[in-house]
Amino acid sequence: MWQKTLKKTIFTLNIDNYVPEITEITYPFIQHYAERIGANFHVISDRKFPEYPISYEKFQIYELAQEMGNDWNIYFDSDALIHPETIDFTLHVQKDTVLHNDKDMANVRWKYDRFFYRDGRNIGSCNWFAIASDWCIELWKPLDDLAVGDAVRNIYPTVPETDVGINSDHLIDDYVVSRNIAKYGLKFYSCRDLLAKLNLPLANFLFHQYTFSTEEKIRQLKEVIVTWGLQNFLDQRPW
Repeated sequence: MWQKTLKKTIFTLNIDNYVPEITEITYPFIQHYAERIGANFHVISDRKFPEYPISYEKFQIYELAQEMGNDWNIYFDSDALIHPETIDFTLHVQKDTVLHNDKDMANVRWKYDRFFYRDGRNIGSCNWFAIASDWCIELWKPLDDLAVGDAVRNIYPTVPETDVGINSDHLIDDYVVSRNIAKYGLKFYSCRDLLAKLNLPLANFLFHQYTFSTEEKIRQLKEVIVTWGLQNFLDQRPW
């Protein structure tokens, strides 16, 4: 029976060959996940916004996704580890809704403007993992009504972030995605809430830590692979 195949693309950001010791661990699992859910895997490696912080390059997805004609767009940071049994989240979220792993209290991290006031949901994006369909592609729309410098001045890193050297520039992507959710009134759902709804509240599908040093990230990624029992998984695949 004929059935339309939805076009899905998993994006990640890797400018200037980001820490190969990390991506050699994480990318094979992201590629496996892409194969499993029938998605393409696209690494954003060229700079389009060279005058802005590197994390702002995520907003290339806005145009790339439309040029590709994607039905679904999935973003993972390059240092995110994806368990091979991870479900296809696009089967469980409506196209009118964007999905993140979780959310922060926006007022802790951002200075509000009229969009945050009007929206009232106080959504602070944790956009290391984000999903949006073609209906909600504005999630990754670059700023068109606010200078990046002014946006950076609206960002207040938390104390744990400041303690490890994360400054306002580093969080520009979280801020802009949060603001886009509020500005465009995008419906929002968290992965944690979705898994609870699916009776998978204890599912341990994803691992990501951003406040650790590179050396500690590598150590923890290797430790998680052992904990998940995946030391030989990729070698044992039948394809």
